Amino acid sequence: MLRITFLGTGGSLPTPERNPSAIMINREGELMLFDCGEGTQQQMMRAKTGMKALSSIFITHFHADHILGIPGLIQTMSFHGRTEPLKIYGPHGIHEFARILSALGYYKLRFKIDAIDLNSGDVIKRDDYSILAIKTEHSIPSIGYALIENERTGKFNRQKAIDLGVPAGPLFSKLHKGESVEIDGKMIHSKDVVGESRPGRKIIYTGDTRPCKAILEASRDADLLIHESTLTKDQQDWAIESMHSTAEEAATLAKEANVLKLVLTHISSRYSDDTTQLHEEAKAIFENVIVAEDLMEIDVPYMNRKKEKIRNKK
Repeated sequence: MLRITFLGTGGSLPTPERNPSAIMINREGELMLFDCGEGTQQQMMRAKTGMKALSSIFITHFHADHILGIPGLIQTMSFHGRTEPLKIYGPHGIHEFARILSALGYYKLRFKIDAIDLNSGDVIKRDDYSILAIKTEHSIPSIGYALIENERTGKFNRQKAIDLGVPAGPLFSKLHKGESVEIDGKMIHSKDVVGESRPGRKIIYTGDTRPCKAILEASRDADLLIHESTLTKDQQDWAIESMHSTAEEAATLAKEANVLKLVLTHISSRYSDDTTQLHEEAKAIFENVIVAEDLMEIDVPYMNRKKEKIRNKK
């Protein structure tokens, strides 16, 4: 399971249709929150994402619309009896931010917050995936994130194993894990019956940024690129001045990076109830694009990357 829930898709200000930025990733039951604008905990309740399994919060930058939901969220989790530590990652300054969070409202948390400063290029390694911090270009220090799964074992050729004399059962598992087995004095190696390793999935979340080389390189062949798209191209000058991106720019980057799917988010309040212009502008350049809506969910399946590359280039 790899599911993305868009808890907040608005830019800078909340509107009746959109909460500020917050995206939840559920990977095999582990919850990871990327940014946490005001009202995020209520959106989590509406989306029924749960809170107990939240392992980490990843902050892209310290603008208010990306962090104001954290104080209420951590106090709610504490009130509900959480005792497991919570990791909060972000740009430099995250330690002081966590200290302030813990003191707000004269409320003593029941659990520890581990604050971890990140520089662009830092990698957080987990058992079978990693999180990469990506340099972005915004009006204050900021980073984006890439969730990158480890390569998966190749497909096991059951019939070939049987033809080589391997009886069905535990030896199949050994071969699939990379071990060799001996059958009637003959060694059968894993590579004889297991295909090439297969790529895991890759998801990019940019946070607020101008289109930039670091995001482009990190996004190459990604399964999903979640790119901010605050404005349309007729607002290009304001996008440059405010260090945001247009839908056209996000789509151009997605096409060059050969991503499989593009989701536009961080939508300016001027388009909050009608995103047609944003969508049409991006779709003219990159076909597989949608505009995020609050509480929208996307499941990211394993794909045959080679076939998809050919399809996208047509």
